[in-house]
Formats: sequence, structure tokens, C-alpha cells
Amino acid sequence: MLIEIKNVSLFFGTTPALDNLSLTVQGGAVGLLGPNGAGKSTLLKTLLGFVQPNQGTAVVFGLNVQKDPLGIRRQVGYMPEDECLIPGMNAVQLVSYAGELCGMPRRDAMQRAHEVLYYVGLDEERYRTIDGYSAGMKQRVKLAQALIHDPKLLLLDEPTNGMDTSGREEMLELVKDISSDKGINVILSSHLLPDVEFACHEIIALSHGSVVIQGQIESLKQNKGQAFDLRIVGDSETYIAALERQNYQVEMRPDKQLRVTSGSLEQTDTKFFFQLAYDTSVQLRQMREVKHSLEDIFAEVMSVDAQ
Repeated sequence: MLIEIKNVSLFFGTTPALDNLSLTVQGGAVGLLGPNGAGKSTLLKTLLGFVQPNQGTAVVFGLNVQKDPLGIRRQVGYMPEDECLIPGMNAVQLVSYAGELCGMPRRDAMQRAHEVLYYVGLDEERYRTIDGYSAGMKQRVKLAQALIHDPKLLLLDEPTNGMDTSGREEMLELVKDISSDKGINVILSSHLLPDVEFACHEIIALSHGSVVIQGQIESLKQNKGQAFDLRIVGDSETYIAALERQNYQVEMRPDKQLRVTSGSLEQTDTKFFFQLAYDTSVQLRQMREVKHSLEDIFAEVMSVDAQ
């Protein structure tokens, strides 16, 4: 077991940042999702022992967060959302300094700094002062300092912040390589669902400091049933009512198409939609099957939680 959290609550004043939260993480690449204020960053800081819960227990690598936070931090790389770089330093100096803070001998830390900066794509810029770096380059330095001491677990808080499209893609490729090829466990906290869907195999979604959904992404998609986009001409209300009587979920999308989701995991015979159109005197002009995305799953659990 990589992480085990039981009934953790943490308050800032009277406001609960984490609310009786319980979860387990076996390992691999896990996406941490949730709107602003959901408790994502607070959860990461709790796992590192930076903040102490008011109640409950958190265990990482079998170590209690409250009793042995330093033992945990020795094995964890942390890339915070906020800028944490030291002005006046170049990348080699900063990353090697981070290695020394983790207990590495200076010579080893310097050698390793060159290696990780090459890995994150900053080998040609490593002697430039960080003050002149772009936002994307600063993100790469933050990733490098998190990797310097060969951690067993990497906590990434919004790692693609401020990056352009190509930089974002390269960062996500690195995250995927770190978890799949380098064998390092990753928890990626992000509000960008496509980032999580690309780099992770499992998600944990938080809302108001509690877990609203957790599971393997592919399994969650498969459990939603088949979905189709339909374009009809005629009395859409009658057609929708008929679909709902047959246990289909129907959503009217902004482009006036109907997103129809089966309430059953069995394969849908698409002839059914044409027959229903005939029975309700509407014209079915277009139909295509669509694959569920992580955004569909997330939107559904957030809407249920808001009710």
C-alpha cells in the first residue's frame, strides 16, 4: 500500500479543507481532480507533513505522516504549484542544491543535477540564470528538483501551469515516462482533465474536501454505457420522453444535438433509434457513437455532488 488515509479532517479556521476524507492508493500514476478549493493542494501538503490534520491518520510508505514526516519526505519528490525557485541561481545550482538538502554529497548532487536537467530538456539552458526563464522552463526546473534524489513517489501540483501547447505535451510525456518507464509512483493534481486522462490510469476526484469518485479511468468509462450523438428534426420533446422511458439518459447539447447514454452495459442495436423516430414522427438526420471522456465522468459526479 502506497498511501492510506483514514477519516482525515483539516480545518482552516472553521472552514474544512479536508472533510472526513478516506482513501487508499496502491501506486502507479494517479490523477487528483477537483475544482478550486476542493482540497487537492491541501491533501498533497498533508501527505508531506507540511500541515497537520485535526483528526484522522495518514500513512505513506507505511510511515505515519504526523510521526515521521521527514522519513516520508526523503522518499518523495514535490513539485509545488507556486513558484519556489531561488532568484540569482542558475538551474544547475538550484537543482544540485535541492539534492544536497536531501542529503546527497555535493559532487553526487552536481552530477545528478546535470542528468535530470538533460532529462527534462534544459541541458542547453542549464547555466542561464533562472530569473530569465519562461514560465514553461521554470516548470521544467521544478520537475528536475523534484527528481534529483530518485524519489519513490512524485507529487505534482499543476505541472503544466503557464506552458504553451507543445511544452504542455512534452511535460505530460515526461510524466508518463516517469511512471511507466522509470517506475516512480506519481500523483498528478490538475484541473485540466485531458492532462490527467493522458498521463494517468486512475483518478481521485475531490469536492469540498471529500472523495466523490475514485477508480481506474477505463473502468469508469466502460461503466457509463454506450453514448450516441443524435440530430433530429421534429418534436424533440416527444422523442426525448420516449428515450427516457426506455432507460436512456438524454442531454441537449449546445449544438442542438442529443447526447444519448444507455442505462445498460449491453450493446445497443442502433436500429432502435430509427424505429423510435418513426414511432414518434420525427426525422433522425444523423447518428454517431461517441466514446466517453474523463470530462463526461467528472461532469456527472460534480453535478450529482452539487445537488
